[in-house]
Amino acid sequence: MIIITGASKGIGKYLMETYLDRGEENILGTYLSTSPDRNADRYEQLDVSDFTQVDSLVEKISDSARDITLINCAGTNYNSFAHKSDPAEWEKVIETNLFGTYHFIRALLPLMRNQKYGRVINFSSVVAVKPTPGISAYSASKTALWGMSKSLAIENASLNVTINNINLGYSELGMISTVPEEYRKKIMAQIPTGTLCEPQDILSTVEYLRNTKYITGSSIDLSGGLV
Repeated sequence: MIIITGASKGIGKYLMETYLDRGEENILGTYLSTSPDRNADRYEQLDVSDFTQVDSLVEKISDSARDITLINCAGTNYNSFAHKSDPAEWEKVIETNLFGTYHFIRALLPLMRNQKYGRVINFSSVVAVKPTPGISAYSASKTALWGMSKSLAIENASLNVTINNINLGYSELGMISTVPEEYRKKIMAQIPTGTLCEPQDILSTVEYLRNTKYITGSSIDLSGGLV
């Protein structure tokens, strides 16, 4: 079973629709506020930052969930210099990007461990190591995924459960649309390939991690050489 969080927008939507178009039958996507525009019966609405909602969903699907791949795409951003920031908005980013990822992993791990199979793929970001003004909450949330994933990977490695991150650079499907035009031009000038990441490259990387059991606790840079 493939479970994709944040599956009605951006990267999550692209992956969800691609797998559906390929004929994937056992697949489930989640969304919060943006309703899916097709295959609505394959989606569940919930807030990933609320662990009770996540637990309820996992309990609901536990009988049909086999050979689970969890792809954590749910995420949000908040642009503000720290000294001007709203603490509630800052915390919301952490609650969604970090706690939301944790809630789904924690809820599904018992099933994965019992079945001795699981693939967890989290979307981190190049901004975890590349200084970028105005996105301290987003950067903090994505950096935290590294440490969390390494620890969880070690806890579950002997049971054929892998947990990895994709450190995404700037993608055609990502949040670059929220970056001011002036700074966006500077970003493009720094990317060695001179291009944004194409959707197919994201899919290829996800499939590589799904099919490679000896990679766990790793973070793969998908950034066009941007460091």
